[in-house]
Amino acid sequence: MASIKLNLVLCSVIFSVLVCVNTQSVHRRFEYKYSFKPPYLAQKDGSVPFWEYGGNAIASGESVRLAPSLRSQKGAIWTKTPINFDWWEVDVMFKVTGRGRIGADGLAFWYTTQRGDYTGEVFGSSDRWNGLAVIFDSFDNDNKHNNPYIMAIVNDGTKVFDHKSDGSTQLLSGCLRDFRNKPFPTRARIEYYLNTLTVYFHNGMTNNEADYELCFRAENVQLPRGGHFGLSAATGGLADDHDVIHLLTTSLHQQQQPGGQQMSADEQQKLSQEYQEYQKKLEQQKEEYRKEHPDEVRDKEGEMDDWFESDGQRELRQIFQGQMQIHDVLRDLNKKVDEVIGKQMNSLSMLTAVYGHTQGQPIQPGAAPPAQIPSLPIGRHDWDALVANNQIMINTIAELKGFIIEVSRKSDSLLASGGQAGAAAGGINPQFLTEMRDSVLQVKQTVNGVAQRLVAQPAAQASCPDVSCVSFTSLLLVVAAQLSLMFVYSLYKERKEAQAKKFF
Repeated sequence: MASIKLNLVLCSVIFSVLVCVNTQSVHRRFEYKYSFKPPYLAQKDGSVPFWEYGGNAIASGESVRLAPSLRSQKGAIWTKTPINFDWWEVDVMFKVTGRGRIGADGLAFWYTTQRGDYTGEVFGSSDRWNGLAVIFDSFDNDNKHNNPYIMAIVNDGTKVFDHKSDGSTQLLSGCLRDFRNKPFPTRARIEYYLNTLTVYFHNGMTNNEADYELCFRAENVQLPRGGHFGLSAATGGLADDHDVIHLLTTSLHQQQQPGGQQMSADEQQKLSQEYQEYQKKLEQQKEEYRKEHPDEVRDKEGEMDDWFESDGQRELRQIFQGQMQIHDVLRDLNKKVDEVIGKQMNSLSMLTAVYGHTQGQPIQPGAAPPAQIPSLPIGRHDWDALVANNQIMINTIAELKGFIIEVSRKSDSLLASGGQAGAAAGGINPQFLTEMRDSVLQVKQTVNGVAQRLVAQPAAQASCPDVSCVSFTSLLLVVAAQLSLMFVYSLYKERKEAQAKKFF
């Protein structure tokens, strides 16, 4: 039996050599010094082998919590030594969870020439880095409703990350993906090979490890050699738990397979003859084994039973295949929707830039584009406020219209009732006119008496008899001061609310 297995192995090796002649492959090697994974991720003293962490990061046997769900927390973990290979692939499994509908701030993967800070300004790491940053941003700073977002930014050590625009003016490429509060851990596979950066994303909706989808691919990416790997996270006014379960690093090397040169006809014929001889020997040994062990050989009827399936098995297989087809269609639909959203975002950016140029100075030939894309003339909140104000105006006008109609109706009814009463009495009632004349005379006498008393008193006492008067100018100054204090207090309150909403 052992000789049969040995012959099978030799035949497979010869066949693979014949098929893979003159081909080039990628040699993959797992780098344990640049990786960590559970169990026993951290040692008893809390350290992670070949890694260093700091800030608010906490390492346990199952994961590394870079930033807990508290306000203004920052933490990071970095490799102790730089890598000694040019091309690599990193698989990161992480979980971002929180009780809020919106999270903050996010998590970042780093490949930089120097290790960053543990409490830096850019997602827990240092600004002005030299290398690559793949950022998983979960907070919408620019209020464009395009988060959570995955983006890659390459920096040469001189650029400052633009927090206000969420790095939209600096990103190399990116995709819109939701990685918060998933039933399974989310994963990202970052591959850098032959100056091509490729990022695949696992959305955490299934526990299938192969259920990756392409996030973005960028070519002609020049990264410095001998960098450090790192992970960092930060929270602001809102907070999430940022847990990294594992980081697995694989080095990629170009390798020419043995026999890469063109084989001659004699060598190919020789290998074919050897393969046929091994096939004959294998058949002979199979026959000998069947003769020596007749009880262990299955009969043909038993073998035929495995070739057919029952009705229940067929139904289960069809249901499973239908579910897999539905899953594939939904995945393709998700990709198409992401492409459409990306095209819409690009079109919106172009329209925004065109609007900004038309409002300002025209672009000169050969001039560089502006550093920051101008915002649209009206935002979503402005549009909502405008619609609300219009609705209030419409309701007020309707109320005024109803009030005017009601007054007109009552006036008409009074006039009609007065005319009917006068017609019934044969004219205007004389007693009613006498009472009106007496009332008017009484009011006139009262007014004349008040006027005479005012004239009889001195001018000073007539203007302000018993109290100290305030001039009109002083009254205006007091009102202006009060309004100024109210305006300053409102500005101070808005500033405090903005600071409480977001910290960097």
